[in-house]
Amino acid sequence: MKIVLAYSGGLDTSVALHWLKKRYDAEIIAFCADIGQIESLDTIEERALRTGASKVYVEPLTDRFF
Repeated sequence: MKIVLAYSGGLDTSVALHWLKKRYDAEIIAFCADIGQIESLDTIEERALRTGASKVYVEPLTDRFF
C-alpha cells in the first residue's frame, strides 16, 4: 500500500507520517508544495526521509500562487 501525505515538515505532519507508516505498514510518499511560504524548505526532504518517507516531492508552485 502507498499513501501520499501532504507534508509541511512540522511536528504534526512528521508524527502523522510516522504513525501512518507504522499503523498501515505502508510506503509513505511525502509531498510539499512550495507556495512561497516563509519557512525554508531546504531541509524538508531530509526530515521526511528521516521520519520514514520512502520518497519526497517538493513542487515549486509559487508562479501559480502569485
